[in-house]
Amino acid sequence: FYRDKMFIVPIEKEEYVLKPMNCPGHILIYKSKVRSYKDLPIKLAEIGTVYRNELSGTLHGLLRVRSITIDDAHIFCQPSQIEDELSKVLGLAIKMLNKFGFEKFRVDLSVRDPHNKGKYMGSDEEWDRAEQGLISALKRINLDAKRMEGEAVFYGPKIDIKLLDALGREWQATTIQFDFNLPKRFDITYMDRDGMRKEVVVIHRAIYGSLERFIGCLIEHYSGAFPLWLAPVQLVVMPITNKENEYAEEVYTACLRQGFRVELNEKSDKIGARIRDAEVQKIPYSLVVGKKEVEQETVSVRKRGRVTIGVMRLDEFFEMIKKELGGEN
Repeated sequence: FYRDKMFIVPIEKEEYVLKPMNCPGHILIYKSKVRSYKDLPIKLAEIGTVYRNELSGTLHGLLRVRSITIDDAHIFCQPSQIEDELSKVLGLAIKMLNKFGFEKFRVDLSVRDPHNKGKYMGSDEEWDRAEQGLISALKRINLDAKRMEGEAVFYGPKIDIKLLDALGREWQATTIQFDFNLPKRFDITYMDRDGMRKEVVVIHRAIYGSLERFIGCLIEHYSGAFPLWLAPVQLVVMPITNKENEYAEEVYTACLRQGFRVELNEKSDKIGARIRDAEVQKIPYSLVVGKKEVEQETVSVRKRGRVTIGVMRLDEFFEMIKKELGGEN
């Protein structure tokens, strides 16, 4: 990592640096004892915050920040395990993206410039093995990738998955990166079955990438109208007048007990204004209770998009939205 991207703090003639990457910590854990081929693959993961002094002109809301939360992991494996490990990571990445509703994304395979091999670390054998592993893993899950010659970083090839937001802009998400530099620089090895020390293969991987950027992409993707399972607030309960407050609170408590993310809006504003407020906030369901609902022990259900579903018993409503959730919440 380059020094000009670090936050450096001088204290009493020493320099302290805010963590710019998670790799060194994982390497120290791996090297804390002798590793055998029987131990591999070893996978170390964390959701950690790193700090990078990006140029102020490149910062862009949640989508480009200086304090970055990354779902970072490092896979330490044998050469023979490369393809299986890459396939697992790619499968997990696609499953995750599909889960969040991303169907449009681009996959880039960044490889070295074949006409300028001297600027890259690693042998021809290492590069060929890594590139072939990435290509085979892509084929396993029927995923097409754009081959980007000369776009690899100096220490290894990689796969990038880039999301498309509502405006058609591309944002970095998943990265799977080989590293031929760290094993040599930090002497990262394992004892093979022949009793010889062998250099381990190191693969960096982040599924979401920057969580801040991923959340920003999600907001753009859904324009704030999240599906029910993902919505920060799923339900809002609103009494028409303060005479229905007690029953509204009972409904609110029942929703909480069912595990839903729910708010209670007992403001003195007219009910129409509160319903409009729920629409502006893009809350999936509004439960309105008036005199009739109190008497019948029901709720009047409205769905986001100004759709009136009608009056229902609370247990009927719970059954309906649990079917919509399909066991996810």
